[in-house]
Amino acid sequence: MTASHLLVPVPIPDRVAALIGSCIPPHILEAEFEADCAAREVRRFRGPRLALEDQADREQALAELARANKILSAHHPRLAVGPGSFA
Repeated sequence: MTASHLLVPVPIPDRVAALIGSCIPPHILEAEFEADCAAREVRRFRGPRLALEDQADREQALAELARANKILSAHHPRLAVGPGSFA
């Protein structure tokens, strides 16, 4: 029995990642990339008081994240990316 907090992340070799990627449809890989980028962008605009331009940029990033997550969730519900997915 293993506890999830005791698991150590292991890097995946590039050849293995390429093999995994070749099994996933290209539009899903593209949506995953877009969701990752949008989630990072959303995290950049945190704080109680944002300028109007920053609020607009945050809303744009949230819209892009929602669009990408719609594609990912249609393929598999657990592929969705949240704004807090990255540390």
